[in-house]
Amino acid sequence: MKYVIPQIIENFGVITLNREDKRNALSGELIADLIEALTYMEQDKVRAVVLRASKNVKTWSAGHDVAELPRNNADPLRWSDPLEEGIRAVRKFPAPVIAMVHGTVWGGACDLAINCDLIIGDSTCSFAITPAKLGVPYNPSGIMHFLTRVQLNIVKEMFFTALPLDASRAERVGILNHLIPEAELEDFTYGLARHIGTLSSHSIAVMKEQARIITDSYPVNPETWEYIQELRRKVYQGHHYNEGIDAFMQKRTPNFV
Repeated sequence: MKYVIPQIIENFGVITLNREDKRNALSGELIADLIEALTYMEQDKVRAVVLRASKNVKTWSAGHDVAELPRNNADPLRWSDPLEEGIRAVRKFPAPVIAMVHGTVWGGACDLAINCDLIIGDSTCSFAITPAKLGVPYNPSGIMHFLTRVQLNIVKEMFFTALPLDASRAERVGILNHLIPEAELEDFTYGLARHIGTLSSHSIAVMKEQARIITDSYPVNPETWEYIQELRRKVYQGHHYNEGIDAFMQKRTPNFV
């Protein structure tokens, strides 16, 4: 695996994002490595997984690799998109996945972190969901991921402003389970993973799966679903989407007229 480093410590696993030259942007290759690492750890029956970046990086992950977003009028966050596949792998992993966050978390990486079962961060961490910077119409499942963790007005603020929530506010609104001093982050997180490993893995697995099924059980009738998809299609086939990606790649401010 090139873009993640898997490691098993005692009864838990650690997956370290390893694409620092691109600020751990979530490319298709990185996500494929992440899924492979999770598969390997499931086979090894680890009791928990810690998802982290390398020590002392400033960015936990820059989010979806913008260079890989489609430019052919296709849905940028379709069901088969690698990031969506990675998120589903984390959600369906039978043991708790703990995001250990040092540094900033941007865009799709914020969605990935939100879908981890627990998030432990230090004072350097912040969380920003940034589709409005790119003209990307976020998908319904992605928005629901945030709504199941954070109250509606905070979700709207995050999506409408694309501004980061710093560590202390992230703890207040419930994104972080624990805000830990930087020097103690690894010891605390690994200690929590070890503790989980002393409990019933069968009980935890079935409770995690029940929670996933229940939080996914929001009925939407077919007509409403088609309406949502039509709303999104008008955006990703429109000027704002192409202008947002062009501006990002050219490192300029987009002109969303």
